[in-house]
Amino acid sequence: MKIKINKKAPIFKLNSTSSKPFDLSKVKSGLIIYFYPKDNTPGCTLETKDFSKLYKNFKNLKYEIVGISKDNIKSHFSFKNKYKVPFHLLSDEKVQVQKKYGVWGMKSFMGNKFMGTIRSTIVINRGKVIKIWPNVRVKGHAQDVLNFIKSIK
Repeated sequence: MKIKINKKAPIFKLNSTSSKPFDLSKVKSGLIIYFYPKDNTPGCTLETKDFSKLYKNFKNLKYEIVGISKDNIKSHFSFKNKYKVPFHLLSDEKVQVQKKYGVWGMKSFMGNKFMGTIRSTIVINRGKVIKIWPNVRVKGHAQDVLNFIKSIK
């Protein structure tokens, strides 16, 4: 991870499934960013559905959620509509934000090594990184994030 707890979160601007680009510098509430490899794949779909189910709980605690992958906006719109995702998905096609946050790296699958998104979640409050989950295991993860937010409130 390139980012550190209690340090300022790297600022970025990305295309979003909202009508305007997402600009981290404009976020005033707490923010959960989950980086995921690809729309419509089993783990990413499960993770997105889990965050979606708990979205109102996060909102009640004054936290917003965004998902980031290197998929394009068209793919994100399709994924968001298919699963009725209540928060925005951001497109990092050039993987610039993933590199800034240290979540783009070497992975291996069935003996093959390749560069890809390392599933990770970052919690930001008042512009500062307050929690990092590297190499996330999907099952139960969204609930773990919610439990953490509740524990600091």
